[in-house]
Amino acid sequence: MKSDQKDCAPETKLTNWNSIQWKKVKQLVKSLQVRIAKAIREGRHNRVKALQWILTHSFAAKLLAVRRVTENSGKRIPGTDGVRWKTPVQKLRAAKSLIRKGYKALPLRRLFIFKKNGKKRPLGIPTMNDRAFQALYLLALEPVSETSADKSSYGFRQKRSCHDAIERCYIHLSRKDSATWILEGDIKGCFDNINHQWLLQNIPMDKKILQQWLKAGFIENKHLFPTTQGTPQGGIISPTLANMTLDGIESELDKAFGMKFKPNGCRKNNYHKIHLIRYADDFIVTASDKDTLVNKVKPLIEDFLAKRGLQLSTEKTRITHITEGFDFLGQNIRMYSHGKLLIRPTKEAILEVKRKLKGIIVKHRGSEAAVLIRNLNPVITGWANYHRHVCSKKTFNRLDRILWRNIWNWARRRHNNLGYRKIVSLLFMANGNRKWQFFGKFNDGKVILLRMFADVQIKRHKLINSKANPFDPTWNYYFFNRLRSRYVN
Repeated sequence: MKSDQKDCAPETKLTNWNSIQWKKVKQLVKSLQVRIAKAIREGRHNRVKALQWILTHSFAAKLLAVRRVTENSGKRIPGTDGVRWKTPVQKLRAAKSLIRKGYKALPLRRLFIFKKNGKKRPLGIPTMNDRAFQALYLLALEPVSETSADKSSYGFRQKRSCHDAIERCYIHLSRKDSATWILEGDIKGCFDNINHQWLLQNIPMDKKILQQWLKAGFIENKHLFPTTQGTPQGGIISPTLANMTLDGIESELDKAFGMKFKPNGCRKNNYHKIHLIRYADDFIVTASDKDTLVNKVKPLIEDFLAKRGLQLSTEKTRITHITEGFDFLGQNIRMYSHGKLLIRPTKEAILEVKRKLKGIIVKHRGSEAAVLIRNLNPVITGWANYHRHVCSKKTFNRLDRILWRNIWNWARRRHNNLGYRKIVSLLFMANGNRKWQFFGKFNDGKVILLRMFADVQIKRHKLINSKANPFDPTWNYYFFNRLRSRYVN
């Protein structure tokens, strides 16, 4: 117990934010998180509560929480109080002010962002102080959520990504004897409709703090509105709360169909070929026939969600055959007539990147070539890296042709008083096997080349082990090798 007291002792001597030894701070927090995960595996729930209290009162955890909210992409957006922590003095003072006693969450700032379908998605932006408290308690909740999570859940979890979910789809649908019917599930307003009472009864964290966040309300057009359900999109802890709300669908399906696990982790007695793959609130369930999905799987999931105040979206939830194909996480998955499953970027994803690239080119009609390239390269690299693990080679080549044509039109418009040969000599160069490499020069003489989609190598993603837990030391070597193979290859 002495070590526990030492971990949570306040660092009163610390006077300079820039002198913090972050490696040591992370080690202190990680050691407590490992102990929480171990207690969960052993079923020692009272021990979990004690360790969570120690962690949330640890000054090291408070430092990490403030660091997270002051270095992420939302650091420039203040809450309803208009406060932002910019200077090292403000950050250190904020870490020392994270005290549970007397804490009162302020109302959220309501903002709206546009979705792909043109509708608006409401966001609730907490104050910096509330964000820091959420980040602090998330450090204590994450080991619990990771240890008890569904094996088929990949959204908003450490060491997991969309690529793991897509690879799991390939494994369960690519063989000749694989399932042929798919339930495409989408939960209607998942974040906005979760039942508060269910959260307070089932989320293993400080109930008073959780209730403060859930009942804080939001301010829109200078009017205060209460929150009676849901967890706000925009809160740091909200994705984890949503994940824990949906965890359990997999075990319900296993019980309903009498499935058990072998020592190697594979299911036995899975006669209906039931597999769940979930990323946040988007999921699919596979089956060998349509009736199983319609009469058993879908009603089971609807009952599971109803207890949590949720329901399936009638617009986006549907049942399709694998030969018709379906879209999932920006990829189209379909079994073709020759019996081969192909995963390709969706038409919507291709149209979106084309519009984005063209918009950048139009916006920089009067800019120098180097400035245009500097704005195009991140979009090209990010989109290609996301789709590099599926059958994207033809798509990459087609996008390169479209991009080159748009670049050539930009060059002719930008230098309309010059001939073709002069334009080529100014803006294009030979680079390896490519004769028409678009380039630009900055004022300091530095040359920048336009990146091409086809330069990104297509490589199949290696699925993460479903049992891997970042808070279990026995998996450290596995994660180290997984990270190393990504950079070596």
